[in-house]
Amino acid sequence: MSMTHAERRGNGAASGRVAGKVALVTGAARGQGRSHCRMLAAEGADIIAIDICTDLPTVPYWGATSTDLEETARLVEAEGRQIVTASADVRDLAQLQAAVTAGVDRLGRLDIVVANAGIINYGQLVELTEDQWQTVIDVNLTGVWKTIRAAVPSVIEADNGGSVVLIGSTGSLRGLPTVGHYVATKHGVLGLTRTLAIELAPHSIRVNALAPTNVTTDMLNNPGVFKMFRPDLATPTAEDAYPAFVDFHLMKQPAVEPVDVSNALLYLVSETGRYVTGTILPVDLGLLTK
Repeated sequence: MSMTHAERRGNGAASGRVAGKVALVTGAARGQGRSHCRMLAAEGADIIAIDICTDLPTVPYWGATSTDLEETARLVEAEGRQIVTASADVRDLAQLQAAVTAGVDRLGRLDIVVANAGIINYGQLVELTEDQWQTVIDVNLTGVWKTIRAAVPSVIEADNGGSVVLIGSTGSLRGLPTVGHYVATKHGVLGLTRTLAIELAPHSIRVNALAPTNVTTDMLNNPGVFKMFRPDLATPTAEDAYPAFVDFHLMKQPAVEPVDVSNALLYLVSETGRYVTGTILPVDLGLLTK
């Protein structure tokens, strides 16, 4: 006789705002993705955590590692929840589908999908190489669609309703110099959000996007971003760039923490946001108002 989902957990009944749910998070090995996994686990969800766990040639900062993904797993388990991890590339639909199948087989269902994986590189649009352009498009836009394609059918099949959150950016709603390809992908994420919200409403699945400003992750704290904010300097440091980060915002802070984005995510995927769909929620220190 097969075990029930609760029996498979081995930790008794969950409590919290997403108790009894299973959430899939891409880009889960560190940064925002790790924070999302930990927050959802603390609120009662089991996790399917996916990350490519390698460097990418056109990305000018270090990639996550398998050790990073193991640390995410440790943090989720410390919250008393189960986690299934997979090293998979969001550009590869077959890898994503295999990860979803393994996770659902182990955890019994899927309720929440967080398409968080994203990258950036830098250059004016008229100077970007084809590889720079294509890698950002493939990960940040096509990879989001492939995540939807791989994961959402399992949410529909479970017939419990659900929630999908796509991680956009303040660049979903405005232009930003030297990252035009990134901005194009994040505008595209907003289009996917609005269309998917319409398509999934008959299944009681809500779809929203988040639009963070600078977040204190490796995507922010690297020489390419420092140069973007201080192009007047040959090799700017974090100390050089952070005053410019502050000037970017209405609230006088250089960046938000990953947990600030996770708090907004929790609102969208829990009953607190039960009537919210088709929206983009900024976590932006007032950037879009300024």
